[in-house]
Amino acid sequence: MALIRGEVEPADTNQGQAGWLSGVKRLNIPGLRLADGPPGVLTRQPSPALTATMGLAATFSRTDARDNGIIIGDEANRLGIDIVLEPFINIDRDLAFERGYNTYGEDPMLTGAIAADLIMGIQDRGVMAQAKHYVGYDTGGVDVTIAPQVLHEVYLAPFQDAVKAGVASIMCSYNRINGPYACGNSETLTDILRGEMKFEGFVTSDWGAVHDYDYLAKGLDMEMPGRPLKGDPGAFYGRSFFDTDPPRVPTADDLEKLPPVNLFTGRVPEEPSAPMFALTPPTGDYKNLSNALSEGVVTTAMIDRAAARVLGQMDRFGYLDGSRAERIKTPSGLNPADVILRTAEDAAVLLKNEGGALPLSEKSGTIALIGPGAAQVVAIGKSGERSVGLVERQVGPYAALKKAMPEADIRLAVANDMTGVAVPADRLARGEGGIGLSHVVNDEIDGVDAQVDFTGIKALPPGGRHSWTGTLVVPSAGRYILAVQTLGARAILTIDGKTIAMSSGSMGGGHGDTLIAGQDDVMPTRDGLNNARGVVDLTPGPHALAIEVKPDGSGDPERIRFAWVTPQMQAESFKAAIDAAAAAKTAVVFVWSRDIPLFALPGDQDKLVEAVAAVNPNTIVVTNVSQPVALPWLAKVKAVVQMWWPGDEGGWATANILSGRKNPAGRLPFTWGKQLADYPAADPKFPERSGANPDGKTRFTEGLDVGYRWFEKKGVAPLFPFGYGLSYTRFTYSGLRVMRRADGGLAVTFAIKNAGSADGEEVPQVYLSPPLKPPPGVQFALKALAGFDRIAIKAGETRTITVKVDRRRLQYWSAGRWNDAGPTRIVSVGPSSQDLRLKAPVR
Repeated sequence: MALIRGEVEPADTNQGQAGWLSGVKRLNIPGLRLADGPPGVLTRQPSPALTATMGLAATFSRTDARDNGIIIGDEANRLGIDIVLEPFINIDRDLAFERGYNTYGEDPMLTGAIAADLIMGIQDRGVMAQAKHYVGYDTGGVDVTIAPQVLHEVYLAPFQDAVKAGVASIMCSYNRINGPYACGNSETLTDILRGEMKFEGFVTSDWGAVHDYDYLAKGLDMEMPGRPLKGDPGAFYGRSFFDTDPPRVPTADDLEKLPPVNLFTGRVPEEPSAPMFALTPPTGDYKNLSNALSEGVVTTAMIDRAAARVLGQMDRFGYLDGSRAERIKTPSGLNPADVILRTAEDAAVLLKNEGGALPLSEKSGTIALIGPGAAQVVAIGKSGERSVGLVERQVGPYAALKKAMPEADIRLAVANDMTGVAVPADRLARGEGGIGLSHVVNDEIDGVDAQVDFTGIKALPPGGRHSWTGTLVVPSAGRYILAVQTLGARAILTIDGKTIAMSSGSMGGGHGDTLIAGQDDVMPTRDGLNNARGVVDLTPGPHALAIEVKPDGSGDPERIRFAWVTPQMQAESFKAAIDAAAAAKTAVVFVWSRDIPLFALPGDQDKLVEAVAAVNPNTIVVTNVSQPVALPWLAKVKAVVQMWWPGDEGGWATANILSGRKNPAGRLPFTWGKQLADYPAADPKFPERSGANPDGKTRFTEGLDVGYRWFEKKGVAPLFPFGYGLSYTRFTYSGLRVMRRADGGLAVTFAIKNAGSADGEEVPQVYLSPPLKPPPGVQFALKALAGFDRIAIKAGETRTITVKVDRRRLQYWSAGRWNDAGPTRIVSVGPSSQDLRLKAPVR
């Protein structure tokens, strides 16, 4: 059981990872730590922030995927992690799915290819990868129905690629899939994964995704997070179905002792408000493994089988004979910063470039950079199950561009000040009168503080519990942004008894008990603190104020600041940005989104772009988003560059793209539609496809036509198609030849010429049409990606390229098996799904 059931690692060795197996000390079987991604490695220790997964997919580069995997493996080894919970290889089919940003886009072939190389990179470093979430976790719905052909050709396909790449483990998902829950589904786990795919590793439950006591009999091998510490009141927030002690139902007294827990980042002021996520304990009786064994539903042979699968992978990776430790000592030779910079550059997608507005020139006059993402890099976008990054490496685009273009006149106006200033002393008062707030330390009165601004050399000693109480005296009515900015401690801010801002995480939490800068906002403060902000409408006069601060697990000095941005300050920042744009020759506006609200930029960013474009005809927009958003101002700006959430080195990457030091060649891994209703899962005519379907069931009735395939079938023109991306040069295609390979696949050969004046990279894509005479009763997409490459071509150079198409891309699933489609199909080649310049038939 110690090999297949999670436990809580003792505090003296716990790395703040997601899960732990204790191992068997008497048999020299070591424990295993499991840590979240993607991307990167999340523990209580700071770790580099990699380019977001959607950005990695946008590179269309297997080399970038492999190298990202290697640095993930290196970080796992550095942090003492044995299994990384990545890649995330579900399909981005529903923009309303709040975790869709973590995928590799809407196409199964691209997803599987990027995932396979990432896995090989991770596992080359002696670290086990865990592909997730198997299967149907492509929607917010919990009861999913997918037809067999669609399941195999779209949603299982990336997992098959992961298995072929030798992935050590797979995580099953929370949802039901065609009836049973995914972690207790014998058809998908045993018949398909073990039988059809020949998977030999182990299957781990997603955290809390075990719903019944018999899942070991149905193909699950490991339960996470498993058993909590005995006597821990928080144990009743979850259940361990793999527990062999008789189950205990929490009493009313148990539930009353439960501490409130807020594990995840909440909304920021620019986003629509929503209740903070909080754990709630389950209720009702249940059975666990002790019942299953006594009833004969689970046998010891099944436990042995599951443990053997885990041991098999431990043996394969050298965990049992000590060879892994020797392997770790051999450096990979890759510098994480170099890989992140290259990936962020390779991911950049040039969406529009009217009149050659980009690249910027040092001789083109004053350049105004506008928006908070100009001053600081939007490195991670949304924190959660990913590494949060190294703040000291996160240089903003403004500073990076000044270095890249030293002779240019570059100016900065943030428009939206996310850091603000410490609330001044004359706005803080004690209940009995007088300036300042009452300060209590470790339950003892410590006097009065004029301000709450203990940063820099004024940081408080580690380990203390602090509270400040009094009143906030508001000068005028309006919308105030209030923040508790901390490191070394977590804070809660309340105004008039209402929680306004709160640091995420908790002591002993499964994702680490150390607060990391950037965890609770789009970016850290400008001086590198975690920024928990909230918004509240206040009337003039006094308002009851309370700030509570508790230490985190870092042991570091506690830095805490109570800051605000008043309505007047907000208006002045916005006006200063418009004035800067009007005075400049070129304005570059940086906008961001964390996918809330859906298909829109949060806050007043659209208003900002419109206002800048109205005063400056040479307006360029840089988007730091991970999913499509509406661009109502697109026709009014000269250029748009999609930079994703680029990671720690994203400021340098952005500067290199804007200045022309790097020629953009990224491609969209999803279709960027004109409106939300154009997508198959958002089309109001098909409510059953939505994760919010009123009957509680989600049915993928679009079939194979997910993403660009749906747009093709319906004849809907997107804003930008799948695979799209411009360059600072231009390429021509010629000489298509298609040959059958001995293994039944295709060799697609053609020439590409760089007909422009700049060196660049091109991403040729190969698509397949349906058979000219399709078999009856079988669905085919009008076109489907079957292969791709990414190649560098110097100005004036011509290169001959061969893209291999696997036989599986030519097959279809029907009658319980893979079948070759025939007799004739059309092979098309081009730089995007809607720009296919070469075509040829193949039998």
